This record gives sequence, C-alpha cells and structure tokens, in this order.
Amino acid sequence: MTPTSGREKSWVEAAKRVRENAVCGRSGFAVGAALEAADGTIFTGCNVENSTYGLTVCAERVAVWKALSEGVRRFTGIAVVTDAAEPTAPCGACRQILWEFTGDIPVVMETMGGKRKRMSLAALFPEPFEF
Repeated sequence: MTPTSGREKSWVEAAKRVRENAVCGRSGFAVGAALEAADGTIFTGCNVENSTYGLTVCAERVAVWKALSEGVRRFTGIAVVTDAAEPTAPCGACRQILWEFTGDIPVVMETMGGKRKRMSLAALFPEPFEF
C-alpha cells in the first residue's frame, strides 16, 4: 500500500534517515521511527541496544519519549522503517506506549526496499490495556 499523503512520505523519509543512527550491534536489526505531532513537528527515534537486552529501547519509544519530553501531547501518525523482507509492526510494548500517549493514529510500516503497509493503531492493537 502506498502512503496516502505527502505527510506520510515525509515520516517514512525521516524514519529512514534516523535508522542509520541505530545502535544494534547485537541483533543487527536497525529500526527508525518518525512520529508526527499535531503541529507538524516530526520526532524521530532509532533503536538502542545494550548488553542486558532488557534495557534496550525500541525506535518507536525513543520517538515518543523525545516528543513527550518537549511537552508535545497530540500526534497524527508514525512511520516505522526496517530492512526486513516485509514491513515490521511495532512490538507489543511499543503498541501499548503508542496507545497510551498517541491514541489511534495511522502506523506506516515500510522496508528499506520499499514494501509498505499502513494500519490504524487500533487494528494493530485491538484490546489495549486501559485504566
């Protein structure tokens, strides 16, 4: 599926660029994410691994934390880019974080080879934990 807007293309391009900064020497799986705020600002993130793995942080969460730390609370969508054969969805932990802090936004998943998938967060995460 192709992006439905020029905005989504800009998310993908930003995610591709930041993916190059991934710290993933252990897994070799570099991920880039670009989260658009309601005002059009794009917050990027890449995955950062370390030797404990449990303290590794995914690209999507890095982007969310950067936006939240700047006081941003409203978002319009996110792109996630990997070099996998097929588009890669955010992990379960990232889906929960995205749900809590962004709501039901579009998620554009793309490979470096150009394969693309677009879904709503609600479709990716149909029964989120809420309180």
